[in-house]
Amino acid sequence: MGRSVASLTIRGLDDETHARLRIVAARHGRSMEAEVRSILHEHLAAPEHGGGLGTDIHALFAAIGGADDLVLPERAEMPRAAELEA
Repeated sequence: MGRSVASLTIRGLDDETHARLRIVAARHGRSMEAEVRSILHEHLAAPEHGGGLGTDIHALFAAIGGADDLVLPERAEMPRAAELEA
């Protein structure tokens, strides 16, 4: 059974992007169309980033040793509600 192949037309591509795509395609020995297919395939085949901001922050600090040895001072008083009135 054959695989269906979709077609895509991109309009409004600025001259600079078009020129850069042409150069990158030439470096890879591909047509511009083949280069775009490759770029889309690589981008869309990559696993989705599963974390949020907290996960990203944790990963950044884990790379430099994390916060396991962080010494937190004891609280001198209980936390209080914020006063929102001006």
